[in-house]
Amino acid sequence: MSNDAAWAESVQQFQQMLSQSWGNMLQAMQPGELNKAMAMPPSTPVNFAGDKLLELQQQYLQDMRALWGQGMLPQMPKTGDRRFAGENWAQNPLSVYSVTAYQMQARALMGMVDAVEADEKTRARIRFGVEQWLAAMSPSNFLAFNADAQKKAIETHGESIAKGVANLLHDMRQGHISMTDESRFEVGRNVATTEGAVVFENELFQLLEYKPLTAKVYERPFLMVPPCINKYYILDLQPENSVIRYAVSQGHRTFVISWRNPDESLGHKTWDDYIEQAVLTAIAKTQEISGVEKINALGFCVGGTMLTNALAVLAARGQDVVASATFLTTLINFADTGILDVFIDENFVRMREMQMGQGGLMKGQDLASTFSFLRPNELVWNYVVGNYLKGETPPPFDLLYWNSDSTNLPGPYYAWYLRNFYLENKLIEPGALTVCGEQLDLRQVKLPVYIYGSREDHIVPADAAYASTQVLPGKKRFVMGASGHIAGVINPPAKNKRSHWVREDGKLPATLQGWLAGADELPGSWWDDWSEWLKGHAGKQIAAPKDYGRAPEFKAIEPAPGRYVKQKA
Repeated sequence: MSNDAAWAESVQQFQQMLSQSWGNMLQAMQPGELNKAMAMPPSTPVNFAGDKLLELQQQYLQDMRALWGQGMLPQMPKTGDRRFAGENWAQNPLSVYSVTAYQMQARALMGMVDAVEADEKTRARIRFGVEQWLAAMSPSNFLAFNADAQKKAIETHGESIAKGVANLLHDMRQGHISMTDESRFEVGRNVATTEGAVVFENELFQLLEYKPLTAKVYERPFLMVPPCINKYYILDLQPENSVIRYAVSQGHRTFVISWRNPDESLGHKTWDDYIEQAVLTAIAKTQEISGVEKINALGFCVGGTMLTNALAVLAARGQDVVASATFLTTLINFADTGILDVFIDENFVRMREMQMGQGGLMKGQDLASTFSFLRPNELVWNYVVGNYLKGETPPPFDLLYWNSDSTNLPGPYYAWYLRNFYLENKLIEPGALTVCGEQLDLRQVKLPVYIYGSREDHIVPADAAYASTQVLPGKKRFVMGASGHIAGVINPPAKNKRSHWVREDGKLPATLQGWLAGADELPGSWWDDWSEWLKGHAGKQIAAPKDYGRAPEFKAIEPAPGRYVKQKA
């Protein structure tokens, strides 16, 4: 059979498949099938605005006829979608057909989502489910349609397919998709390398102190509280992008909490345990080691929420021991939780309480998968195509290595966090929460704060980060950076990347948009702005300590990064 005849037969077979697919699609647009199409329970009414469904059907049929009329010479649609951008796609009729049909169906399905008459949360859930399905069903995910993967298989005489199978087996053994070449990294060797020592530990955390890089340090030490849903070394990836090393280089005597990766023996630990035995203990130990009355503190993401709880407990106890606080991409007001809101309702939270509210673990891999599927094309299917269809090894990238180094959470901690913050948003209600035996009232947390939000953050939306300015009563400075939840934070000045927004008149209107109306965009990182602010709360400079800890009680237990951070989930 000639090549032209083979292509003709392939296209004819694919057209038959399209006919069946189109028929199924049109059937799904019938009222009796709408619940199935939207993946909604049969009892859930799905109604559409006006004649929108009829318009979608007519447009779909029109697009179908246009594609059918192109015969064996279809034109690749120009959409800017990187999944289909290679020239191999445009040169392969079968791939062009698959992409065109896929995009037709994607438009129809998303049009149905937009036309659903429902409350905002229901529509968001439907949209999320349809987007997940569309991401999974992309022609680029299948060797039969992926023209780039097919060409590579031919050029390598099948070696890329063999390597892809080997990659798949490797990832099945390790329990997650490889986003980077993990063999190129080791905690303590080329990530988490800032010199320091463990000066205190208990069953929940190790307290790391870092070696000064300056002859003098500020008298008030600086304590960082990272999120316990990840490992602390996101703040200490490599010397050139380490927040920790930067703080040390600015003259701050720096301490960091390194969380233990919980196993079953810690499955009973609660939110109160983590506040009292970890955050409050770390604050007290930092005070004792440095011999001062007040320290400065920073909380990142969930670490910021935990720090806020600790500060409110201290305020209730009449203890004024933290001079200033920095909150990086932190939720305090949980009214806007971004895309994560699609998961949270009474039934979901009750299910988690039944599963693990009295004990057990929220597995780190489950958490990691959830966050990855918030951006499925970039963090899931991109690697399926590269690793398995093309047999590629992803390049080394420190941030993605950290992202794959997951951590568990104690079930009672996790369930309590979901109900009281994500579901019921009680932290901003005076007296609504009791933590460590104290009623929390953020009106009493009057210390100065620096609040940072990332413009493209999909986990803590910039509006949600800004909302903290409206519930904390002390003197505040808000800064917004470009990029997302992690890349916006890990943006060292030396690289001169991205930009940030500041407002020098000190006004903090009710909304982020109101704040932006008077803000200025500046090139580069926000770190230097933060450093200048922190120095204003750090006190005078004194001679840098020559040893870690404070003899005789606090001595170096082991070198940083310590053993807790090396524990695997």
